[in-house]
Order: sequence, then C-alpha cells, then structure tokens
Amino acid sequence: MAEITRDAAAESLVEGGVTGEVATPRENNLSHIHRFLAQERNFDFGVPLIQDWDYDSVFDVMVARCGIRPERDYTEGVDTISTELCLDGLDRLRAAVSEVAGRGGRILFATGHPSGLLPVHEATAAWAEQLGADIVCLNQFIPLQSEGGDVRQIGAVWHWHIHGGLPHTHLAEPMHALLDALEEAGQPMPDLVVADHGWAGAAASRGLRTVGYADCNDPALFVAEAQGQVEVCVPLDDNIPPYNYAGLIRWLTR
Repeated sequence: MAEITRDAAAESLVEGGVTGEVATPRENNLSHIHRFLAQERNFDFGVPLIQDWDYDSVFDVMVARCGIRPERDYTEGVDTISTELCLDGLDRLRAAVSEVAGRGGRILFATGHPSGLLPVHEATAAWAEQLGADIVCLNQFIPLQSEGGDVRQIGAVWHWHIHGGLPHTHLAEPMHALLDALEEAGQPMPDLVVADHGWAGAAASRGLRTVGYADCNDPALFVAEAQGQVEVCVPLDDNIPPYNYAGLIRWLTR
C-alpha cells in the first residue's frame, strides 16, 4: 500500500468525522469545562489542577490545543476540532512512540473508549512492537475494588471489564489499579503510556511519560498538556465508527 500523504490523511479525517465539524455539540463541550473545573470525578480524568484555572483560561486552551470555535458567545450548535492540530499531534505522538520503541523501551496501551479508539491503539501497538517496543503485559485479571469488575488486557491494550463487557469510562481508577499491580509484580514502570481518558490522566499524574487522545468535550487532558503533565494530547472525535480512523492509522503508523 502506498504511503499516505498529509493531504490525503487530512481529507480522511474530515470525511470520517474525526476532525472538522464533529458530532459533539457545543453546549456539551462548554458544560464539561465547568465540570472539569469543579473536579467532578467523571470529568477530571485524574488530572489535578496544579495551576490557577478558570473558565476563560480553559476555554482558551480548548481553542488553541483542540480547535473548538473561538467565539465566546457561540453556545449552541455544531463545534469543531482542528484537522491541522490533530495531524500535528499525531506526528508528535508518532515521534514519541518511535523513539521509545526504537530503543526497546516499555510501552503501555490503554483505552477508556473501546467502542471507538480500540483499533487505533491496536494498530499503534502492533507498529511499535515491529519497531522493537516491549509492550507492557501482565497475565492476570486485576480486580477493581472501587468500581467492580477488573482490569484486563486484550491483545496489547488494557481495558476495564465488567459484566462481560468493556465499558466506556472516564475514570482514573483502572490505570491506578494496573500500575499498582505492575509494582506488586516487580515489573518496571512503562517508559511511555499511550492512552486516553482517565487512563492517560492517571498515568500522567503519577509522573509517567504519557501521550494520547481527547475529544473536544474532554478538557482534562488538554489542560494536563498545558500543565506539562501530558506530553502530547491529540484532538479528535473519540466515538465515531471505528473504520473511520483508517486514514488516521495509516498516517500514524506510516
């Protein structure tokens, strides 16, 4: 298969609804800024506020790092994610994965959105392993006492499992449980975490090198990037038909 060009990747992102005008409504995006600032458990992603933030400053971060519409008086309707910021973020994420994998480093992959982002993580893990990465594995189910269910790895990617399914979750607890289990097993911490949602926020809050993805209604990880905790936060719609990430995957793993 011929290598994808940046223009072709950009076209694929917009056509697939990954970037451009996206399905997440503006009112949802704005309300989540307030809920993050209130440090609500499902919206903080395990990211502490280590700088002084208010609504306007977080809004500005979302404009600059995600590409939501900049008009403050635009409060309802269709919002946007920047295609160029997404591609730039993918390039930075790619460089981090390539650098760690190339020296045989340990990389941990995890997702709180298996119905959307799982193919992205799976493809990236396979590519990283080809480059020489040591994918973090632990051959056990890790009970998640606070929420029920367990943390488990399917393929190369870690998930929260409960009642026979893999739910969407914003929570930081699954990553904390996994990292605690790695320590108890005597395994070294990962050199890089590639994740989203609370998986990424929790890893970054524990001082691990972290890169990942966030939607325009997920300000926590963009703030974590601005605070210097998350190295790369790639903006994208995280809940579209998984096949629509095909162009993104080709660009990332080229």
